[in-house]
Amino acid sequence: MAIQIKNLAQLESMRKAGLLVRETLDLVKENIKPGITTSALDAIAEANIRRGGGKSNFKGYHGFSGTICTSINEEIVHGIPSDRMIMSGDVVSIDCGAIIEGWHGDAAFSVVVDPIDPADQEMLDVCEASMWHGIAAGKCGGKLTDMSFAIEQYIISQGKYGILREYGGHGIGSEMHQEPHILNFGKAGNGPEIIIGMALAIEPMITRGTDKTKVLSDDWTVVTTDKSRSAHFENSFAILPDGKPFVLTAHDGGKAELGALGVEISSLLS
Repeated sequence: MAIQIKNLAQLESMRKAGLLVRETLDLVKENIKPGITTSALDAIAEANIRRGGGKSNFKGYHGFSGTICTSINEEIVHGIPSDRMIMSGDVVSIDCGAIIEGWHGDAAFSVVVDPIDPADQEMLDVCEASMWHGIAAGKCGGKLTDMSFAIEQYIISQGKYGILREYGGHGIGSEMHQEPHILNFGKAGNGPEIIIGMALAIEPMITRGTDKTKVLSDDWTVVTTDKSRSAHFENSFAILPDGKPFVLTAHDGGKAELGALGVEISSLLS
């Protein structure tokens, strides 16, 4: 399947979806505390997406029952909201998506609930920073795996972490998951050329131990085989008509984080 190319008007709709996703994630993050259930967090997310005039792109996706994915500790991605309570010291990963005007947004974050294990927080910091390094490498005229290489090299430079092999980023647009698949490791200079109109979701997933995973009996939840804790961050970005990137799911379009890495964002969206 060909990579979908978007015009500015379509990217404007994706920006609306992206901002709704970010606002929803911010609200969920505010409510993550010991004693709250993951289903309660899911209800908060669903209500906010509806208030914002959007629709969840997770709920009903291949039968998925939640508005968000709620993954805890050794659960890496695709955890199903339930009556499980958040506990002190948990690493909680939340993935969320929304549709507005037929266009999708998708983003994720991880957080450690107090009391914070410094090693857990360091893993989260590395994972999040690797995402930004990946986006910064997604330059117009470059190659897809330039981002994969940047993500992997940053993670390797920061310590010994497992980098998931089976899961990665993806194209996004009129569907949540589109071509191309974006690995979080590999050599630079391979794959399709990055061009104006591409929209890509970059999502590194790392662990404090193995990169080996398995899927639980619910057919969704992905866990580490050695029970090591994990982190997951994601943002969706696009290459705008001026050839510059813009992070659709960041409040500032990625200005601060990408600017710190020497990358200027587009001024065509706000």
